Amino acid sequence: MCGACGRVHYTYYDRKIRRVRDLPCGEVRIYLEVEIRRVECRRCRRVKQEKLDWLADYPFCTKRFAFYVGRRCRDSSIRDVAEELHLDWRTVKGLEMQYLQEQVRRVGTPGPKVIGLDEISIRKGHDYRIVVSDLERKRPIWFGGQDRSEASLALFFTGLGPKKSKRIRLAVMDMWKPFRNSTQKHAPQAAILFDKFHVMRHLNEALDTVRKSEYARLSGRDRQFIKGQKYTLLSRKKNLSTEGRKALRILLKANQRLNTAYLLKESFSQLWEYQQEGWARKFFANWRASLKWQRLKPYEEFAEMIETHWGGIAAFIQLEDKVSLGFVEGLNNKIRVIQRRAYGLRDEEYLRLKVLTCMLPAI
Repeated sequence: MCGACGRVHYTYYDRKIRRVRDLPCGEVRIYLEVEIRRVECRRCRRVKQEKLDWLADYPFCTKRFAFYVGRRCRDSSIRDVAEELHLDWRTVKGLEMQYLQEQVRRVGTPGPKVIGLDEISIRKGHDYRIVVSDLERKRPIWFGGQDRSEASLALFFTGLGPKKSKRIRLAVMDMWKPFRNSTQKHAPQAAILFDKFHVMRHLNEALDTVRKSEYARLSGRDRQFIKGQKYTLLSRKKNLSTEGRKALRILLKANQRLNTAYLLKESFSQLWEYQQEGWARKFFANWRASLKWQRLKPYEEFAEMIETHWGGIAAFIQLEDKVSLGFVEGLNNKIRVIQRRAYGLRDEEYLRLKVLTCMLPAI
C-alpha cells in the first residue's frame, strides 16, 4: 500500500541487482545477488522499492547474517567480531542492535510480581541509571532514568501502568530512601524487602572503618599486623584459604579491638538463619546490647540503621526462600562485564539493549 495516497495500484517501474552478504561457509564469505523491483503508484506517481522481509534493516546483508553477528557479539567485543568478519565496527554495532531489538520484541511487555531495584554507574561523577529486574523470571525488564531519584524510578511505574503496578507483591532493594518512597507511592500493596547483600555491605564498611582507625592509631611494629589485611577481615572465615586463616589468627591475636569487631561481624550473619521475626528480633536486641562499652561507633551507627529499617529486614526473614535475592547482585556483576567489553562506546541506547537482553536466550 502506498504510504502517500493509501492505494494499492502499482505500475512496474524498473529493477536493480543488489549484492547482499549471507551466512559464511567456514571461512568463505557468501554473497547473494538479489533482484529488487521498483514500482510506481498510479495515483500519486511516487516510486516505491520492494521490501523483502528476509533482508536486514542494514540493506546489504540478510537478516540471518545480522542475527549471526548478534550471537557472536554475546561473547565477544564489537571490534573483535568486526575484525573476524571483515566489517566496519559501526556496521557490526548496527547489526547487533537489530538483533537485540528483536530479542526485546519477542519477549513482550513485562508484568512482574516480584521486582528487584538497583542502580549502576554508567560513568564517573555519580551518573547513575536504575535497573529493574523480574526476580521470578530472572531477567532485567527496565533500564533508564537520569539518576537514582524518586522521579527516575517513577518513570518505570508510569511505563508499566497502574494495572500492572498493582500486581507487584514484593520489591527487593537496598536501603536507598527514594526507591522506597517511589515504590510505596506507585505500588503501595507491595512489601518492601531489604536483601542481606546490601545490609552486609554496610556492616563490612563499618568493620573497614574500624580497621582504618586502628591503623591510624598504631605505629611502628604494631601496624604490620593490619597492613594489607583488608580483604582477610572482610571475608567469611569459611571462605579463607589456609594461609588466609593463619594471617587472620595472627591479626586478631595482636589487636583486641579488631578481634571484637570481627567476631561481631561474623555473629551478625546468624540473623538471616531465623524463620520467625520474634526470634530474629531477640537476637538483634542481644547483638546490639553487646556493643555497649566496646567503643565501636561505626557499629553503633550500623545498629541504628538496622533499627530504622527493621520492617524490610523482617520481610527478608519471612520471604527469603521464595525469591532469588542473589540475582540482583549477579546482574550487577554481569553489567560491569558488559561495560568493560564496550569500553569507549557512549551510546546509552546500546547499553540499555545489552542490559535488557543479557539474560535472554539467543535467537
